[in-house]
Amino acid sequence: MHSLSHYQELISDYFTALHLNKEPKNLYEPIEYILHLGGKRMRPILTLMATEVFDVDCKKALAAATAIEVFHNFSLVHDDIMDDAPLRRGNETVHEKWDINTGILSGDAMLILAYQHFEDYKPKIFRELAKLFSKTALEVCEGQQYDVDFETRDDVTIAEYLKMIEYKTAVLVGAAMKMGAIVAETSDENANLIYDFGLNLGIAFQLQDDYLDAFGNPETFGKQVGGDIIENKKTYLYLKAMEFSNEEEKEQLSHLFSIQPDDNSDKIESVKTIFNQTNASAATQKAIQDYTFKAFETLEQMNISNDKKMILKAFGENLMNRNV
Repeated sequence: MHSLSHYQELISDYFTALHLNKEPKNLYEPIEYILHLGGKRMRPILTLMATEVFDVDCKKALAAATAIEVFHNFSLVHDDIMDDAPLRRGNETVHEKWDINTGILSGDAMLILAYQHFEDYKPKIFRELAKLFSKTALEVCEGQQYDVDFETRDDVTIAEYLKMIEYKTAVLVGAAMKMGAIVAETSDENANLIYDFGLNLGIAFQLQDDYLDAFGNPETFGKQVGGDIIENKKTYLYLKAMEFSNEEEKEQLSHLFSIQPDDNSDKIESVKTIFNQTNASAATQKAIQDYTFKAFETLEQMNISNDKKMILKAFGENLMNRNV
């Protein structure tokens, strides 16, 4: 197997070679803009890695990996509109740089472009990829709706929240890995196990994202720190804080998540103080670790060599310890 930098270089070169310099410019320029902002590109890397885990040249999965990344960026463009987010990867969001209508339409076009990349494969693989992709895309939309619904609910449970992040984030990570398995034409058992590995890793990744949204470094995180607090989102941090709070802390937290002041700096700091006082921050870090280890458990059942298991494990440990 290759290094992460090798996979990143392959994906970067492939994206550079994509010809999106087409008319109308106001449709395609925003697509080029968001795709070339870079980011971690974790999902396409996982597709390439999964292909090589099953002893097939990762270059055969470049089209599927690109589909995953284009779809992911489509969802980010629309999520940023819904969240009224000013920054993405440290740069202006598409709807801020252009306008909301452009963001919606360019996002729609990206969804279609994502599907077109499956046309590179023979019919059997095309069908399996498209079937998995359609299921995953619908689940991502369901997860996003749960996320929106939770903003106005005061009775969200931990189980409901975990289901939401599974659909909104984790299923796409699982699908990215299973697509590599499909391209490699490995066994159904291996394909399903590597999906489960990606799914649990994806849940850990989103919990880490929630944690970094509150406690990350603004210079490295790439997004507005405290964005979830500003939007009154019932994240794992919030739910655990409510679970562990005394009556006074619970009342204060409920109040803070019912207001939207013009200057959010005091609100953000007050909420973070409660997260720490109640040990919600520590509980969130523990959950990140638990889901990462759950992902590692699926590796033991997979019919691959130990050195490949170690490579996947190292990738998961790296994600668990990230600060961006």
